[in-house]
Amino acid sequence: MSQNRKLTRRRFLQSSAVAGAAAGISFPTIIPSNVLAQQGRPGANDRIVVGMIGVGGRGGGHVQDIHARGLPIAAICDVDSNHALNAARHVGRNPFLTKDYRQLLERRDIDAVVISTPDHWHAIMMIDACQAGKDVYTEKPTCRTLQECQGMINAAEYYKRVVQVGSQGRSEGAARQCAEYVRNGQVGKVNYVDVWHPVNFNIVNQNMQQDSPPPASLDWEQWLGPARWRPYNKGIHPFNFRWLMDIGGGFIRDRGNHVLSCVFWAMDADKTGPVSVEATGRRAERGIWDTPVTMEVKWEFKNPDWTVTWQQPGRTRPLPGVFEGPGPKICDWGAEFQGDRGSVILWHGDSADVELKAKQYTPPANGVHLFRSPGHMQNWLDCIKTREEPIMPIRSGAAVIVLPIIANISFLLGRKLQFDPTTRTFVGDEEANRMLADPYRYPWHV
Repeated sequence: MSQNRKLTRRRFLQSSAVAGAAAGISFPTIIPSNVLAQQGRPGANDRIVVGMIGVGGRGGGHVQDIHARGLPIAAICDVDSNHALNAARHVGRNPFLTKDYRQLLERRDIDAVVISTPDHWHAIMMIDACQAGKDVYTEKPTCRTLQECQGMINAAEYYKRVVQVGSQGRSEGAARQCAEYVRNGQVGKVNYVDVWHPVNFNIVNQNMQQDSPPPASLDWEQWLGPARWRPYNKGIHPFNFRWLMDIGGGFIRDRGNHVLSCVFWAMDADKTGPVSVEATGRRAERGIWDTPVTMEVKWEFKNPDWTVTWQQPGRTRPLPGVFEGPGPKICDWGAEFQGDRGSVILWHGDSADVELKAKQYTPPANGVHLFRSPGHMQNWLDCIKTREEPIMPIRSGAAVIVLPIIANISFLLGRKLQFDPTTRTFVGDEEANRMLADPYRYPWHV
């Protein structure tokens, strides 16, 4: 987006005035000084004042969640004015509306922001929010590149911000039970974790892949932001950006971020990383999507030695008994931990479940007892007040996303790659290392 096309608040209000009037929504410009918060601190009555960035889909759910907790939502940002108006209608209280997240970050009444945009915006928005003195809840996947990972870590630590990555599986009781079961040696030494998942979407409806003008409510230039320019296409927006390598990266970076987060938690691997990766798969035969339809990946770890595989599609496992009704029920994604004394299955990764033996297990007094999260959003809000580290901090989010990122690079290059988990670079492969960063479209940068 060129500087002369920078969205101004006045332009947003002009484009939204009619729709806002019809919805009974006004757009305030002045907030009483007695409710203003100190930057980065809770406001009046010790309530955290929140700004929402991206309020369609998952972001809309976060709006409802924050509002239900009685927390004031002072500002809403979305590049689709319909999404912003719908969220404002739900919230009431006449929040400030904008299509440019930077205008939201400029507001001193906001203590914290929730980022629920497509993947290519996560890093730059999180970094800018930290710089603006806001605490951040940012949706998964953490980011697109390892360069972005390091920038996000640096920003959170330098500006001392509380950052929670939205891999909410770590706040699920079943994921904690699985992790405690594994960490306390109930399956012995784990040497292999198998993750299975359905294939990536392979579009056959060519009508969805025809370029067309964007909807009138959508600022397509602002949606693209730092991503390379491409014409609007229903095969990209609103959901299908997931099947483009440079924006979404496929299920391995989407749902894979969830389940691999639980795997890392169970294996106590947040401070480690793989030493090699090898990925193969079948490419789509036509259309604009370039993520592989099928994908098989193997990551190897050292000290201790263990392996993770991603099978897409993989061998499905039956759901636990609590979900069984007439006929067999099969779970289409999850992870199985295989040790030298047994195994345990974790189903899904966000709304997780685990085998009954793990649910019934109680760690000994001197065993590993993991933090019992009150809920992923609540944990983040609690930590904003205590300044403690949340259950899925940015360093952990960065550690997990390494796996999908380097797997996609291995697939694109068509070869096995050696990886240094300390420097987070490939060993002896400059071509692969050049893919660890991705240039932003002018004028965006981190």
